[in-house]
Amino acid sequence: MSRSMARRVVAEALGTAFLLAAVVGSGIMGERLAGGNTAIALLANAIATGAALVALILTFGPVSGAHFNPVVTLADASQGGLAWREVPGYIAAQVVGAFLGVAGAHSMFSQPLFFASRRVRGGGAQIFSEFVATFGLILVIRGCAGVRSAFAAPLAVGAYITGAYWFASSTSFANPAVTLARAATDTFSGIRPADVPGFIVGQLAGAAAATIFFRWLVPSASSTHAG
Repeated sequence: MSRSMARRVVAEALGTAFLLAAVVGSGIMGERLAGGNTAIALLANAIATGAALVALILTFGPVSGAHFNPVVTLADASQGGLAWREVPGYIAAQVVGAFLGVAGAHSMFSQPLFFASRRVRGGGAQIFSEFVATFGLILVIRGCAGVRSAFAAPLAVGAYITGAYWFASSTSFANPAVTLARAATDTFSGIRPADVPGFIVGQLAGAAAATIFFRWLVPSASSTHAG
């Protein structure tokens, strides 16, 4: 592995770890402070996740593109933005980083490092929500690729994820690595392991559909990063 690739893999792992720490940690904190009000807990979870995502994309974007998401990596590679030989390294780093982030969040709140979630998130509506949420995420990322401002993509992605927490019945996981890792936390942001495959199928389908659609919509669009 070249030094450049090593730096990018570490950036993807560390960025994804901090993203999961934000998702899981803010979920635990929000639930503890909300006094049983699920809406307040979800609002806190959404705002913290969106804000952290903006900061992480700005921090790691210049190094790795700040994908933090296997479907973003696959979409980028399909458009020539990332060499296919580098895709396995990116995805492995994202998955490992996601589980490290869950372990870190649990450690900060005196929880076991990992414990399987019992939170049910099954059914066709939630799988379709993941399709829609991921479709929108890829559109936002690709749509911002041609914008000159360095702040456009991070702000747009953070804002979109914050909003998608509320308009998607699944609360918009939109990320296979995040989905896998959230099955290892029986807290506010968890997902029952049995529901993971359906979510990932929805996410992959949404990303593929968005990539094909945007290629038709904007034929001249360049490859993109940030996710």
